[in-house]
Amino acid sequence: MFIGQGVLQWPAILQRTTPWTLWHGVGSSMLAALSLSAALGIRYPLQMLPLLLFEMLWKAIWLLCFALPLWRDHQMDAATAEATRATLMGVIVPLVIPWPYVFAHYFRKPGDRWTAGGPRNDV
Repeated sequence: MFIGQGVLQWPAILQRTTPWTLWHGVGSSMLAALSLSAALGIRYPLQMLPLLLFEMLWKAIWLLCFALPLWRDHQMDAATAEATRATLMGVIVPLVIPWPYVFAHYFRKPGDRWTAGGPRNDV
């Protein structure tokens, strides 16, 4: 994600010559921030699992809720088809997630206690 999104988003943002639509700018900014955040995953891979899960989930939502209905109804334009191909490249994300660790630490492990005064060190 650091390299893949970085080489796509940062040149587009830094060398932009024409105005973008609002959502193109929002999306590119989000993906550029994601690329910078992913750099932390090189040093701390397990702590960055939520970032990988976020990447997988937004792509799945977009594909299922937006691209699939357009494709099914034969209404997909060229831009949406290209975005779909690019988003499908994210198929690799679920393959690199250590699922046993995710289930053990995010589903089976008890959650942290919520306290009114913030975290407690004596627990």
